[in-house]
Amino acid sequence: MAAKRGKTAPKDAAGVKIVARNKEASRRWEVLETYEAGLVLTGTEVKALREGNVQISDAYAIVKDGGAYLLNLHIGPYKAAGPHLQHEPTRTRKLLLHRRELERLLGKVQQKGLSLVPLDVHFRRGWAKVTLGLCRGKHKQDRREDLKRRQADREMARYLKR
Repeated sequence: MAAKRGKTAPKDAAGVKIVARNKEASRRWEVLETYEAGLVLTGTEVKALREGNVQISDAYAIVKDGGAYLLNLHIGPYKAAGPHLQHEPTRTRKLLLHRRELERLLGKVQQKGLSLVPLDVHFRRGWAKVTLGLCRGKHKQDRREDLKRRQADREMARYLKR
């Protein structure tokens, strides 16, 4: 059988193909811990994910009723499927985590000021996964300090380049 040809996202050494990254998360949130969770998806959602039809910036995760759920993750329609076979773009999706991870997350999310934010959506060995960050919101001063530090790093790199 011939290999498929077409556009594919680059894979790293571990065979991970990143589909979408939440760039806004690093600006708005301070990431304390990260977890990798599986996604429960339908067939057209998986195919749309492979095409890169996903919007992750408004998504967040909650832990309730003994499970974790991802809300507001927008997976666009899969173009090759007919209109009656399409999935709902922003439905609540179940996350697959180990029981101990769920218990740990439930305890930490109930603390004031901590949230679960998706950092990226990727495929690992053909399975759709999401990297969740246990995050604390940044204040305006923290954001300014990050900007100053980034600017200082750029100036240092520019100086060393000479």
